[in-house]
Amino acid sequence: MITKEAPAPAPAPVRAGQEPPRPAKKRPAWDEVPRWQIYLPLGIYLVFTLIPFYWILLFAVRPAGSTSLVPWPITFEHFEKVWTDRSFGTFFQNSVLVGVATLVMTTLVALAGGYALARFDFKVKRGFMLALLCSQFVPGALLLVPLFEIFAELQMINSLVSVIIAETVFQLPLSMILISNFIKNVPYSLEEAAWVDGCGRFRAFRVVVLPLLRPGLIAVGSFAFVHSWNHFLFALMFLNNQDKQTIPVGLNTLMSADSVDLGALAAGGIIAAVPVVIVFAFIQKWLITGFSAGAVKG
Repeated sequence: MITKEAPAPAPAPVRAGQEPPRPAKKRPAWDEVPRWQIYLPLGIYLVFTLIPFYWILLFAVRPAGSTSLVPWPITFEHFEKVWTDRSFGTFFQNSVLVGVATLVMTTLVALAGGYALARFDFKVKRGFMLALLCSQFVPGALLLVPLFEIFAELQMINSLVSVIIAETVFQLPLSMILISNFIKNVPYSLEEAAWVDGCGRFRAFRVVVLPLLRPGLIAVGSFAFVHSWNHFLFALMFLNNQDKQTIPVGLNTLMSADSVDLGALAAGGIIAAVPVVIVFAFIQKWLITGFSAGAVKG
């Protein structure tokens, strides 16, 4: 059977003195955009981003007193100096201990609090959430005096435990809010199905919900680690002995009122930056991947 095509609709009549409507401009597709319009801005941004990193690498690997813009011959004397003579090996170990302990404590407490906020309703829930949000507007410097008084009464000054507790307290509000949002996006029907199958609440959470939260937990824990790794105030305030100090405080010791050892400072900066780069290189796939992908079958 042959069917006739419907005739095209006739254009609207144009009144006297009225210009005919102009055809809508077609937006260029992504493949039609010239490549130089994409790569040129990205290249300029990349140059401005990498110049500071190249500059610090240049000071770290070129000999002392050299003014060459090319790091040749390459030397590692600055790294040996800060690692042995300036006790950066000890600073590195202390920073790793503080960062890992803060990561574990923040993740566990935020996981418990975030589950309570996401799954239970109680009278002061909105007020508690408001208090968590408002705490993000409080600078960390304002917490130094009350925390110092508390730790002094507990005889915890000059102990890494005091820094770990302070970092955990500072990281908890935002981490708890993020974890609660992650848990809210997990369908409640998954837990109910586990309950029907005979699981208790804790086992259902551990078997069903916790695997789906892995990307969120990794992101929250990584941010807590990076923040505690880079934080300067708490370590400076609560730690007195050199063998208890962390890398940010150690970098500060490389600068004096009279002179600054740029080579040693650059080498110390690279030592401090390497773990952070590794952490973000590891978590980027978890930040991109949808944490609830595959949770519910259609």
